[in-house]
Amino acid sequence: MSAPAGPAQRPLKVAVLGGGPGGLYAAALLKRLDPDREITVWERNAPDDTFGFGVVLSDETLGGIEHADPVVYGALQAEFVRWDDIDIVHRGRTLTSGGHGFAALGRRRLLAVLHDRCRALGVRLVFRTEAPPAAELARDHDLVIAADGVHSTTRTAHADVFRPRLTTHRCRYIWLSADFALDAFRFEIADTGHGVAQLHAYPYAHPAPGRSGAPDGGASTVIVEMREEVWRANGLDTLDETASAAWCAGLFAGTLRGRPLRTNNSSWIAFRTVVNERWSHGRIVLLGDAAHTAHFSIGSGTKLAVEDALALAACLREQPTVPDALTAYEAERRPVVASTQRAARASLAWFEDLATYTHQPPHQFAFNLLTRSRRVTHGNLRLRDAEFTDAVAAEAGVPDGTPPMFTPFRMRGLTLRNRIVVSPMDMYSAADGTPGDFHLVHLGSRALGGAGLVMTEMVCVSPEGRITPACSGLYAPGHERAWRRVTDFVHTQSPGTALGVQLGHSGRKGSTRRMWEGIDQPLPDGNWPLVAPSALPYRPGVNQIPHALTAAELTAVREQFADSAASAARAGFDLLELHCAHGYLLSGFLSPLTNHRTDAYGGTLAGRLRFPLEVFDAVREQWPADRPMTVRISATDWAEGGTTPDDAVAIAAAFAEHGADAIDVSTGQVVPHERPDFGRSYQTPFADRIRNTLGIPVIAVGALSSWDDVNSLILAGRADLCALARPHLYDPHWTLHAAAEQGYTGPGAPWPLPYQAGSRTPPTGRTDAPKPRLTLN
Repeated sequence: MSAPAGPAQRPLKVAVLGGGPGGLYAAALLKRLDPDREITVWERNAPDDTFGFGVVLSDETLGGIEHADPVVYGALQAEFVRWDDIDIVHRGRTLTSGGHGFAALGRRRLLAVLHDRCRALGVRLVFRTEAPPAAELARDHDLVIAADGVHSTTRTAHADVFRPRLTTHRCRYIWLSADFALDAFRFEIADTGHGVAQLHAYPYAHPAPGRSGAPDGGASTVIVEMREEVWRANGLDTLDETASAAWCAGLFAGTLRGRPLRTNNSSWIAFRTVVNERWSHGRIVLLGDAAHTAHFSIGSGTKLAVEDALALAACLREQPTVPDALTAYEAERRPVVASTQRAARASLAWFEDLATYTHQPPHQFAFNLLTRSRRVTHGNLRLRDAEFTDAVAAEAGVPDGTPPMFTPFRMRGLTLRNRIVVSPMDMYSAADGTPGDFHLVHLGSRALGGAGLVMTEMVCVSPEGRITPACSGLYAPGHERAWRRVTDFVHTQSPGTALGVQLGHSGRKGSTRRMWEGIDQPLPDGNWPLVAPSALPYRPGVNQIPHALTAAELTAVREQFADSAASAARAGFDLLELHCAHGYLLSGFLSPLTNHRTDAYGGTLAGRLRFPLEVFDAVREQWPADRPMTVRISATDWAEGGTTPDDAVAIAAAFAEHGADAIDVSTGQVVPHERPDFGRSYQTPFADRIRNTLGIPVIAVGALSSWDDVNSLILAGRADLCALARPHLYDPHWTLHAAAEQGYTGPGAPWPLPYQAGSRTPPTGRTDAPKPRLTLN
């Protein structure tokens, strides 16, 4: 399918499939930018037909609409209901957080405004008519905009090109409406007797003229959502539309003031996340829900569609050809959409796991709900409503003036002065397993930098258990003496800082080059034999095939771990972590993708756990009883058929039952074909789930970089400790600088005496100099 020469030669002929807000707004903008364009919108429903009730738009999106089309903005402005507060109702108590700022209007009214604008501009609107297939329209149109929704027939017809991934989620929800305007966005949690359900509700229409003081004026969107199994247990799968609305009205009778709920083709739906590898195919381009979806709990479906329309219209104006415009449109919008979808998935998952949070104290629960998507943080919530965040902190026992990250945390006989961990990072700088001056300076400088706990890299339990020849170890007497030099420095020069050792064995990922010489690449020479649960190479044809460990060899490896643990205790480490993540030996036993054994050490999850638990028990026996022991796991393999989040909860529970004091929750690096969902704080939901399902301490790790994120995670009860890696490579004194930036000078972040003169943020050139008066009033 070839594309035309470009918009500069003649006015475009455009077909828009779908008369929702995104399609209509795209048509209006394209016509406004070039009145000579011939634009037709095809909509199979009648003009007044619509699903749902209210639409929420952000101030940012409204600003874009105002700039792009003041006429549409002016018409919408008169209709908006605006409010600042969010009410959270849980266990009969209502907590309110202010300063948020929302705007909403009825979906039917939004469509009417866009219909009027399209007609005024000369856009042809075709209702009650099925559009011809996009491929057919593309034969005589310069551009076909497929804004045909989440069930897009265009996307389905060209699935081989767009390559969509559709994920159906675990909750059922229904869109309803109440015939009065709430005075805030409202979240309410209710116990159905078979599990929890949640209400999401917001006003979208003002009271009718002359009834401004009437309690029943206006309208509100009401969405009721619950897990699929809760929905079925309550018999809702057998109820029709009217009966479902009555059931929901009864469950939330207090909020609804005893009034009924209206329906509008309302049915119980399972939300579907739509992701496409490509958004365009020749003259055809996807827009809105046809291209991507975001869960309604962050209110972004219509917002994203309208922003798509803005970007597409701008790119068609700016680029010389339609193909160039479609390429620019996707390049501009894809990162924005990906970020929104990550936030939406975090919010969606939070509500799916809602039952794991209902035990939390009221303020912490409310704070957790408000920060669930990771877009709202402790810092910006404090700017919006300091009284609310102060109440959350007070309930949690956080002293006045203390950021949550600088509160202490105790495990066995070890009390950490704050919640920051310098994450284990392989340095590949040892000689025959012996740490040297580099390790002394590297770990010593991070210990001086204020973190409560500083972790070594993975310290290997045998020569053949190293990842590279430059990995450190604890399998020779000289190793113990060298590590003692490091622990003595830390304990002497940075009292109050704990130093932890991470013990591991590389398994099938060993005998490779240092990271900067070619990560996971075999050595050019001098390779040593590898061992693993099964004879499966990390990358077939690249890495060597490992030897599957025999029963006798399993015993020998277990003893190596125990011997290294005893050596670590003598070397003076304060905490020991067992590395069961990232595809190394013990992780290899846990994952079904890497453990194909048919003996007692494979098969079911219980079988795959057997050897890692035996190693844990052997290490725990050698490790002093008053010193804590943690376990790092990969909570998902990011690959089909691998470890699942449910498996991770079971794995964490097993280690906790055997005496683990905390679970360090990482993900992936188990198989090379993984597809991780990278993004800010992307691994923290896995730690959150383990903590709030099992009630055991967790260490969150993964793309954490700001102290604001750390404060949010700790105060929300999603993590007990936060491990940061790269930020500590960038700034060894990250923790002390975080304290200075927050104006904190308490016991959670003491500056070393020689450094105290630098404990305040230094001036930044002339920007802070006093300014002269340069105007006369």
